[in-house]
Amino acid sequence: MDTKIIQITSGRGPVECCWVVAQVLMFFIEDLKKNNISYQILHREKGTENGTLQSVTIQLTENGLAKFLTAWLGTVQWIGKSSFRKFHKRKNWFIGIYEIDTVQQSNLKDTDITFQAIRSSGPGGQHANKVSSAVRATHTKTGIQVLVADSRSQHQNKKTAIKRLQEKMVDYHNQQLKIAVQHQWENTLNLQRGNPIRVFEGSDFKPKKTTRKYKQKRNQLKTDLRKQLK
Repeated sequence: MDTKIIQITSGRGPVECCWVVAQVLMFFIEDLKKNNISYQILHREKGTENGTLQSVTIQLTENGLAKFLTAWLGTVQWIGKSSFRKFHKRKNWFIGIYEIDTVQQSNLKDTDITFQAIRSSGPGGQHANKVSSAVRATHTKTGIQVLVADSRSQHQNKKTAIKRLQEKMVDYHNQQLKIAVQHQWENTLNLQRGNPIRVFEGSDFKPKKTTRKYKQKRNQLKTDLRKQLK
């Protein structure tokens, strides 16, 4: 089962672009349902006006997601007059839909954990000083550590250490995910305006059928190749 995280973003666009994000989200979710793709909205960043979104991050789970996303990933254009600024002359607004490169969550395996027995520093007097019952557990791949001295039993402290290390690993993964989202957000502030993957138009936000012209691009590539071979 494939899992991908997608972000629909207005970049640095004005309120009109935030409105487009909200409209595109509805079309995107409708298409997900039509294709029986499971999804979960991870985060919404609201716009300054009601019914607008600066960005939305969605997790998708299904086989064959790459094929589905070829029809969505890229720049989306809306051709229409702003309802927020009546006399604004601009009629072309752009947003982006991108896949976020996420950090894979590390599975906690026994072979990836090192244990160190150390002397307890808590109550217990001489007995605590003589017995190395506390345990420090380290996840070797990330360097995450926990120290457990809850029990006089080293075996029990080891079990507790594994449990707490698992909890720390979940927190670590979530933090890495937030960093990845932020990094992707910074990379998409300046959206590409050319060759939009989808075009909508009008206040009713109707999809506009577009025919992509690759012939001119192919001819240009052939011309460039001929020049290089001369």
